[in-house]
Amino acid sequence: MLAKQADPVRVRAIRFADERLLLELSDGRNLSVPYKRIPWLKWLAKATPKQRADWSLEPGGYAIYWNQLDDGIEVCHLLAMESLA
Repeated sequence: MLAKQADPVRVRAIRFADERLLLELSDGRNLSVPYKRIPWLKWLAKATPKQRADWSLEPGGYAIYWNQLDDGIEVCHLLAMESLA
């Protein structure tokens, strides 16, 4: 018998506050990401507030995409490093 797979966690909302990316997730968790301290998010740390404000959720909420920066973040990558932040 196959085990039922859990629904993937999705982003419902994001905002920036005090040099952190704050995410509201579909499973009720809130994730706080210190994006300026994470090497692979250097592109986001270098962005202007206006560029950071120009984001959209990918269909289904699996990722956040910044149009002006031509880059994005998948939720699974943030959750994989959750204990490191």
